[in-house]
Amino acid sequence: MPAISAGMTAEVRFDHIETRATNTSMPPAAEPSAASAPVVTLSGVTKKFANGTLALDYFDLTIRDGEFVSLLGPSGCGKSTALRLIAGLSEPTGGEISRSGIGRGGRSGNRLDVGFVFQEPTLMPWATVFRNVMLPLELQGVERRAARRRVTQALERVGLASFRDAYPRELSGGMKMRASIARALVTDPPLLLMDEPFAALDEITRFKLNNDLLGLWRAVGHTVIFVTHSVFESVYLSSRIVVMTPRPGRVFTELVVDQPYPRDERFRTSAEYARHCRIASQALSRAMEDGSPEGVS
Repeated sequence: MPAISAGMTAEVRFDHIETRATNTSMPPAAEPSAASAPVVTLSGVTKKFANGTLALDYFDLTIRDGEFVSLLGPSGCGKSTALRLIAGLSEPTGGEISRSGIGRGGRSGNRLDVGFVFQEPTLMPWATVFRNVMLPLELQGVERRAARRRVTQALERVGLASFRDAYPRELSGGMKMRASIARALVTDPPLLLMDEPFAALDEITRFKLNNDLLGLWRAVGHTVIFVTHSVFESVYLSSRIVVMTPRPGRVFTELVVDQPYPRDERFRTSAEYARHCRIASQALSRAMEDGSPEGVS
């Protein structure tokens, strides 16, 4: 089972969408390519809950090293279920999930370290920001001096160094999410899983965290899987979008974004961004109508 660091957030943007059949190249500034090593692969995965709900049915997905992949679909389509299966928080009813066991910096083994960002920050209200971020390292038994150094670095990365002694009640929603991101980053996991972390934030804060996450992703080099039901967010953040059908969730199609990074506000207001949003919206609409990929353009 993967080792999980809870409470992490992130966000990225991207520029040019093509269907996988047309173009499988990645953005020039992004390391991953079709030849990159798979980090996790789901093959024919099915998930049926005890109450009889079939959340996923023959779900196939491969995530490669260094990608930023968004799972896009309507509420209830199994996006979060897929994320929890990847994290090892739940077991599939059928099919197989294989993890590379290869971490950043050449670490290898039979498990894949995972940082998980939930929809809520899930911070301990009685602990300072510093202690909240320290928790995963304490659970791992990391030596205290080294742990404090890593926590300080993680807080600097997310812009919370001056709030290390603050309590969650003293933070804004966006700052709480930054603390969650730092907590997930502090263990330096190769794979970051984000379950609609910005859904409850106002638009201005969301855009800012999008930009910050993109910079963080490029600087640190994690592989990211980001769950969202927003076409606009998925287009802005991802190197690849996986469009899912309504429950039971299956992969309807994949859209590759081949514009170079970094992406800034000029992209968000560009005709290219509008075109990519239209393509993703058409794919999502078709997936919700009949699950047939033909005719998406």
